Amino acid sequence: MALAAMPSSAMACSLSLVLAMDASSCCDHLEHDLQLNGLANALSDPEVVQAIEAVGGIWIMSFEWSGQRQHFLQFGWRYLENAGDAEKAADELRASHRGFIGFPTAIGYALGYAAVQMGRAPADCARKVIDVAGDGINNDGFPPSSAYKAFDFEGVTVNGLVIADQDTTTIDYYREHVISGPGAFIEVAADYQDYARAMKRKLIREIIGYGYASM
Repeated sequence: MALAAMPSSAMACSLSLVLAMDASSCCDHLEHDLQLNGLANALSDPEVVQAIEAVGGIWIMSFEWSGQRQHFLQFGWRYLENAGDAEKAADELRASHRGFIGFPTAIGYALGYAAVQMGRAPADCARKVIDVAGDGINNDGFPPSSAYKAFDFEGVTVNGLVIADQDTTTIDYYREHVISGPGAFIEVAADYQDYARAMKRKLIREIIGYGYASM
């Protein structure tokens, strides 16, 4: 969409949001599908749509990540303003195939890729958020700290959605090494079955701002 053709609401948007979904080798086909459909269901949920409408619309894009150079675009930048827009994006997610199989967990590279995509957002929104979801710590390539040094994260908040079990290792890792920027937070899904609920809560909090704490 050309900038000249954008509605004034899109030009003055409140949020540009990059969604980054884990598709590394620790995630099997069922778990990948639970994430993909969970994200789609959350994005088109009436309460999420209500939040989108309340702020006048948002810019959003989504990709899955795994190894150092395994980044698969699920859908590119588009402006969501209403339920129809959200449902179209959700339908694209549900129809998306898995981009890569069997690669490790390169969170640093995922952050770098997300930062580049944020730099290509069609509008300079009031808030810029990267939403990283995963179930493990970095085990390939440079760490998140290197990504933060090498790429432009000026004014960008990085939040985390951690798929956890009884072990808090990944939660602690995301808290200490992944999340960054103003108002950054972690949302926890108890397991992959809980992904849609956690993502819905996370999206609402990201869309309406930092003051949102409970549902």
